[in-house]
Amino acid sequence: MRYLRSALITLIFVMAAANIAQADRIKDLASLAGVRSNQLVGYGLVVGLSGTGDGNLGLTLQSLQSMVSRFGMVTEQDGLDGTNAAAVMVTAELPAFSKPGQTLDVTVSTLGPAESLRGGTLLMAPLLGVDGETYALAQGNLVVGGLGVSGEDGSSLTVNVPTVGRVPQGATVERLVESPFIAGEYIVLNLHRADFSTATNVAEAINVIFGNDTAVAIDASSIRVLAPADPAQKVSFASLIEKVEVQPGEPPAQIIVNSRTGTIVIGGNVNVTPAVITHGSLTVRIREDTGLTPQSETIITADGVVNTPVAPLETPDSQIFVDQPEARAFLFDPGVSLSDVVDAINAIGATPSDLVAILEALKVAGALRAQLIVI
Repeated sequence: MRYLRSALITLIFVMAAANIAQADRIKDLASLAGVRSNQLVGYGLVVGLSGTGDGNLGLTLQSLQSMVSRFGMVTEQDGLDGTNAAAVMVTAELPAFSKPGQTLDVTVSTLGPAESLRGGTLLMAPLLGVDGETYALAQGNLVVGGLGVSGEDGSSLTVNVPTVGRVPQGATVERLVESPFIAGEYIVLNLHRADFSTATNVAEAINVIFGNDTAVAIDASSIRVLAPADPAQKVSFASLIEKVEVQPGEPPAQIIVNSRTGTIVIGGNVNVTPAVITHGSLTVRIREDTGLTPQSETIITADGVVNTPVAPLETPDSQIFVDQPEARAFLFDPGVSLSDVVDAINAIGATPSDLVAILEALKVAGALRAQLIVI
């Protein structure tokens, strides 16, 4: 305990004296290896519906037959009606360090043609992990936020999703998931975003407070930290580690382009080498028209010459208009920063599509010092 008390005093002093600008807590940058949640899934049966169930679906009838057989009753599927029952899938998330007896929220979703789960009750359903073992049991009344109604003339109204419901605290944990956190000599911090600079900064910040060689950066995403052997001290030690403030490494120079929405995000470290850009547009419009030329037919008769009007002669009349606004050019000097790039492009009134075209051209020319990512 003397070790932890001394470390806590050192931590408070360093954090108060350093007052690191824009520093982040390790808790926000990394997670402890082995401390994770697990997904659970199971199959169940919801009963007590008001005529909105699966009907004569074979899967539901078989589930009903299997359920009643557990109580010593023998019946054929032909004698069952699934109008008020529905076959469902049950899912839940088992948090780290969950102990037997604790409760979980579960989500229930229909498998068959059931129209609504409103008013239903989920019968006991085992929830399995990826290893096929049962880790929780779920049962309880459903809370459904959706609503579905229909009329005899075929009209219907659906609000939200009535085929999905939740059972708050409807599952009870039955099995403990072993965690390597207590047993190991070290604890390993995994960065949410791999970065060599950030990993080095995290290790150095821990060593400043807890002593040299306490933390070692294994790679760009993991830092190994020597921890106390006593499990009680290890929990307190992890709490202290999470509070250490670290200056993250600068992110890589990137430009993210969302081609569907036109959203463009330019990182703060984007630079360009000397380059000249000319951006303009050429608009060509063609208007087709038809000209009419009057005509007449000359006929010589006994009374003389007679001119008789006939259908006019149609001649095509095409008009071509070319609209080419004055192209604007701007020059990027060496070491131009993000603000200069944005100001220059905004000055010519470029649209998002124009900006993407300019950035792609700069990248191809080798003048853009950033990674261009299109999502």
